[in-house]
Amino acid sequence: MEWPLPLQRSLSCGIVSSQGTHFRIKPFFGFLPMGPHNPLGGDLVIWQPRSHIRITASADFSRRRRGKSSTPRSKDSTPRGFGPRTQVPTSTQKKDRKNNEEKEGPGTSSQNEFGSLSADTPDPQIRSDEVETTNINLVPELDEDSDGESNGEHDVVGLEVPSTREAFPVSKMSQFEENVQISDVNKHVTESKDAERISKSEEKLAATGGVDVSVRESVIEREQINAESSNNQWQERIKKDQVGSIKTTDESHKGSSFVKPEPVDDSYTSISELKRKEDEFLKLKLESEESLREETINRLADDNFRKGNKLFYYPELVKPDQRMEIFFNRSFSTLKNEPDVMIMGAFNDWKWKSFGMKLSRSNLKGDWWSCQLYVPKEAYKIDFVFYNGKDVYENNDKQDFCIVVDGGMDVFDFENFLLEEKMREQEDLLRQKAERERQEEEQRRIEAEKAASEADRAQAKEEAAKTRGMMQVVMKKALISVDDVWYIEPKPRDVEGNEMVRLYYNRSSGPLSHAKDLWIHGGYNNWKDGLSIVSKLIKSEKYGDWWFADVVVPDRALVLDWVLADGPPQQAVVYDNNNLQDFHAIVPKSIDEELYWVEEEQIIFRRLQTERRSREEAIRAKVEKTARLKAEAKEKTLRTYLLSQKHIVYTDPLDVHAGSTVSLFYNPANTVLNGKSEVWFRCSFNRWTHRMGPLPPQKMIPAENSSHLKATVKVPLDAYMIDFVFSEREDGGIFDNKNGMDYHIPVLGGVVKEPPMHIVHVSVEMAPIAKVGGLGDVVTSLSRAVQDMNHNVEIIIPKYDCLNLSHVKDLQFHKSYSWGGTEIKVWFGKVEGLSVYFLEPQNGLFWVGCIYGRGNDGERFGFFCHAALEFLLQSGSHPDIIHCHDWSSAPVAWLFKEQYMHYGLSKARIVFTIHNLEFGAQLIGKAVAFSDKATTVSPTYSREVSGNPVIAPHLYKFHGILNGIDPDIWDPYNDKFLPVSYTSENVVEGKRAAKEALQQKLGLKKADLPMLGIITRLTHQKGIHLIKHAIWRTLERNGQVVLLGSAPDPRIQNDFVNLANQLHSSHTDRARLCLTYDEPLSHLIYAGADFILVPSIFEPCGLTQLTAMRYGSVPVVRKTGGLYDTVYDVDHDKERAQEQGLQPNGFNFDGADAGGVDYALNRAITAWYEKREWFNALCKCVMEQDWSWNRPALDYLELYNAARK
Repeated sequence: MEWPLPLQRSLSCGIVSSQGTHFRIKPFFGFLPMGPHNPLGGDLVIWQPRSHIRITASADFSRRRRGKSSTPRSKDSTPRGFGPRTQVPTSTQKKDRKNNEEKEGPGTSSQNEFGSLSADTPDPQIRSDEVETTNINLVPELDEDSDGESNGEHDVVGLEVPSTREAFPVSKMSQFEENVQISDVNKHVTESKDAERISKSEEKLAATGGVDVSVRESVIEREQINAESSNNQWQERIKKDQVGSIKTTDESHKGSSFVKPEPVDDSYTSISELKRKEDEFLKLKLESEESLREETINRLADDNFRKGNKLFYYPELVKPDQRMEIFFNRSFSTLKNEPDVMIMGAFNDWKWKSFGMKLSRSNLKGDWWSCQLYVPKEAYKIDFVFYNGKDVYENNDKQDFCIVVDGGMDVFDFENFLLEEKMREQEDLLRQKAERERQEEEQRRIEAEKAASEADRAQAKEEAAKTRGMMQVVMKKALISVDDVWYIEPKPRDVEGNEMVRLYYNRSSGPLSHAKDLWIHGGYNNWKDGLSIVSKLIKSEKYGDWWFADVVVPDRALVLDWVLADGPPQQAVVYDNNNLQDFHAIVPKSIDEELYWVEEEQIIFRRLQTERRSREEAIRAKVEKTARLKAEAKEKTLRTYLLSQKHIVYTDPLDVHAGSTVSLFYNPANTVLNGKSEVWFRCSFNRWTHRMGPLPPQKMIPAENSSHLKATVKVPLDAYMIDFVFSEREDGGIFDNKNGMDYHIPVLGGVVKEPPMHIVHVSVEMAPIAKVGGLGDVVTSLSRAVQDMNHNVEIIIPKYDCLNLSHVKDLQFHKSYSWGGTEIKVWFGKVEGLSVYFLEPQNGLFWVGCIYGRGNDGERFGFFCHAALEFLLQSGSHPDIIHCHDWSSAPVAWLFKEQYMHYGLSKARIVFTIHNLEFGAQLIGKAVAFSDKATTVSPTYSREVSGNPVIAPHLYKFHGILNGIDPDIWDPYNDKFLPVSYTSENVVEGKRAAKEALQQKLGLKKADLPMLGIITRLTHQKGIHLIKHAIWRTLERNGQVVLLGSAPDPRIQNDFVNLANQLHSSHTDRARLCLTYDEPLSHLIYAGADFILVPSIFEPCGLTQLTAMRYGSVPVVRKTGGLYDTVYDVDHDKERAQEQGLQPNGFNFDGADAGGVDYALNRAITAWYEKREWFNALCKCVMEQDWSWNRPALDYLELYNAARK
């Protein structure tokens, strides 16, 4: 809102300055001395308590008010509507002002002149011929019930008037007065009520020693005075004010800002008197408060000076959301000789809102310097130091200064506040990042579309030119007619407006002379759209053996192409095709040829664009669906992982979110605490590293209607993991800590994310560049899965001369170093998105053309292990985990513990994985002894080998973790070797198409028969005698069998060659044995087979059954190792499956004989024949189970963290 400001009436301001001074004022309550008349020209304003109003003097204000000045102003006049209003003070006002001037002295203006002016402030003058307007800025007074002022919200708010000096003739004053609008007054003021309130205020003032403690109440009460005097009375009074003569005498009013008024009635005088007295009450209150403040500060200054203290502050009890003053004694500090003193600080242990400012020399006794500081509402402590603005500091003997803030947040609340702020900041950053990525993706899309369109244009031009060349050859052959054979006559357009011709053909001219019927099979433009004209010819009435057909000419036809036959397409036997040249006729009324080819190029271009965009959309949709399926699988696996512990521990809700309260349920019956009278819950967060530390032990209580015990946990906003164990007593006793791993439950949506670990694998194999067996697959797939969880993973392998370098991206020389009497070159590249270091010793140990099979393999790989640790040491690398595998990299464990952990790699922990204990047992046992954690590739296999003497002493750190498969390599939805892509949604159709393709590829009978697939190495470990029996048993049940595999033992290989010859002779349409390695065929077998057989005698993990389920094939397996851990029998393992959050998924058997195989295989084949819908549902179920590295990666991360604990 904008108002013109008349300077002749004080607004109870505190200070007047001539040049841009800022004023602190209190809101004006009540009426101006002249009653409801408002000299500003707008409605009467009653300012309310706590109001903050900006008033701006503006030359433009007249457009915002009802009254406007119609008198044009001269070039030097004041802005329209802005001029002095002649004030008419009462005799009482003059007397009061005179008394005040005498009391306050010649240098101080009265209260009516903007409150109490300082002695240095000039009294504003108003003369009849000139007006002086000064810059005025009003800073609002703080609310009386407020402890301070907010951050910047009301820093400079008030009244501002630009400084001007303009001539203002007296004659213009009346013009201004005529434009003043008088507002309605709806309240009545009675003189008796005024007097009563004034009397009560005086009594209260006397009783409180000069401080009116109820000024606010008085002011609010006065606002409720009824001013019911008639409008006419006020209008009459205003009229008298406006038309009364104004006389000014320099002798009687020299230096005064007022003009001698005409007398006014007593009613007006009583209102003015009330205002004056209330102004005095307010002034006395402020003066009393200021006096008390100065007295307290002086006392504090004297006391602290005597004690030699460097610092004190006022008020003595500092509260949040208010202003305070800090006083610093320079003479007691290191700054005593410095000319400037500055303060630098922040709040809450230097964590919140830093500040800095220059201190001012105070008027206190001693060398006290001071500054004012606003304390934010979030503060619980103020931390600061003093300095000279350069390099000399006073920091309280290196302890910094601090002031405790009373009544604000505590440390915990503030930490939560910071976390909420950080969460909002992260959300904003994520939104900004998403928007940037969207814009970048849009820009890439636009650029890609532009490049693709240019390519389409070039291809269209090329195709059009090629087509034109072919057309030119045809058009040279095209004729209008051939004597005694054919000719064309134009015809009028048909009813639809199409171009028509009548084609005549002489039947007796060719091979159709004896045909009963004649048909034209035609097209146009060298058969551009294939067969597009088909019509039966009619016998003509013309002489001879002429027949005709009316043909619609395509719009863009230059040439018509046709042959003639004795019947329609698919039924004709005899043709006349012009001696294999076809017939070609020039279209009589064709379009311009050049225009045609321009348009043809454009048509080709549009077709290419449509086809390309359709392909791109299909690819994009497939990529999006693949990503969605992977995300859903990962989310489902996490839930399965949490539910797998439900028989011991689980939370409600299952998904724990930061900032929430969760209930945790524990069943001690399945743990070492079974039968204990009490169970205590001991908890922390973030791998036991949270800022709050371990929470106090909590006694668990029985849960309702359950055998579980219950505890409640408030999850902080900065948690990413809940960590807990259980004990029998508050002070400890027996603990259930999950065999040393502790219990952990991930937290979603936290402000803080889990810090990444640095993991280094030392291995002699890695798929696909150096793969011999499953070890290489595990190293690559596990590394990718852990890296996808935002950890840093690197792999070190030898640089064999037989590496498949086609799968290595950006291979480059990294460095070289000397060790073991030779130079070792280090190469770096990316394999499957992983960082890989290749060590190439120049002594030739790995230039032998193979990975295994040399007589000195132990020496070669021992050298490599030592060289890998030396590389880490010389590179300055500090991994958290060094993960080594099997006997070939086992030496890493003891070399590290005996040597390198003392040389600078002390941060690392050793994890060792046994892939197969059948090879290098002694080396494996030594590695287990030196490792921090040891694993094998399935829980059941870990139990099977736990009695081995190299394992038994170390069972406390020995764990079984299943392997997984790579879902990107084995993915039926994106498998290029399959005829039809499929997911669980269309598994039946996809597998049917794959079976038909497999039958066709191998020459099997195309029939709907149960098919058994076998993909294996042919060794005794894999149960070759059970494989042979299963083949014959399947054929007996009228099924089909496909085997893919080879034997490293020539005797076994020859045995299977003979079996293949026998089967191909006796069951040629139902059995095929492919005794070789064929990866594309393996994909087709996994998809086309109904069952996959894995009858291993022992199997540490096994990947075949996992891959089979990925493709919707039902596994039939022997109960051993990882086969038992992954395949749950549909008839016998329902409860065991439910404990792992799974559904039964296959058929298994115990024995290693024919009876065991028959028991499982017969049930599977019978279900296929008799319960096809149930069997199809089972295929869908197994396909939806996640056997990727999602779950094993979580288990390995738990193991890594346990090793570091």
